Amino acid sequence: MHMADVLARDGMTASFEFFPPRTASAWDEFVASLHEFESLKPSFVSVTYGAGGSTRDRTDALVTRLSAETALAPVPHLTCVGHTSAEVDSILAAYAAKGVSNILALRGDAPRDAQAPATGDFRHAVDLVRAVREFGAAGRHPDPRGFGIGVAGFPEGHPETPNTLVQMDHLKAKVDAGADFVITQLFFDNDAFFDWRDRCAIAGVRVPVIAGIMPVTSIGGLKRMAELAAGTRFPAPLLRAIKRCEDDPASVANVGIHWATEQARDLIDRGVAGIHFYTLNKSDATRRIYQTLGLAGRVGAQGAG
Repeated sequence: MHMADVLARDGMTASFEFFPPRTASAWDEFVASLHEFESLKPSFVSVTYGAGGSTRDRTDALVTRLSAETALAPVPHLTCVGHTSAEVDSILAAYAAKGVSNILALRGDAPRDAQAPATGDFRHAVDLVRAVREFGAAGRHPDPRGFGIGVAGFPEGHPETPNTLVQMDHLKAKVDAGADFVITQLFFDNDAFFDWRDRCAIAGVRVPVIAGIMPVTSIGGLKRMAELAAGTRFPAPLLRAIKRCEDDPASVANVGIHWATEQARDLIDRGVAGIHFYTLNKSDATRRIYQTLGLAGRVGAQGAG
């Protein structure tokens, strides 16, 4: 189902992000938990794509499994750094043949262990957006609209583009090139998100903006978030609450889930287009948030795609 139809059907979307497990045991454990995610009836699920295409085969395998064996509608990530136009065309053709309706088009990073700088035909995400749009315009997707195209947004800034005006220009360029929706980097400060959303509107970014939320469930997880999402601000009240119970892992998880629940409630009350939960392939925190907010079963995938 094209993202335009998903947004029209659900009004406010609720969705998850998965990543392809690295080992056979982790794969089996994750697959066994899919029924728990499926029971929540998300609008869609995204599937990450490793730096430089390092998880390409596993991403494809997970997307195929979700499409064939579940009611979860997969939206595969596709990064363009290090890829040629021919490689991207091949990936898009394979997804179109499987009936995948939407792509999250990202620049991505080169693998950390790369011996040389990544090369390829794409410098920026906007170049990939154009390629995906041209693929559909050539009539190569079963849906005459082509793929629904999502792009990334950064409410608290992008570390490589400290100039926030230029950063907004980049987002606007991706939308003008054909992006249909935006999913944000994770954030913990809703005021920062709403200010950024207002600036998007001023800049003429008119597509739906879906907010990215990741509940803190451990001290280690908090530190990994700080590494992976450079520039993300951790509000003092959140850190203070975690500090009070840092020696009790269960209490840390409770604090993080409560914070994410209140974030989501506020976003919903203030008219967000959707909420995208970065799950780390764990269903417990997402399920608890869903149940508290009354989201479980409210929206729902009507078949893969």
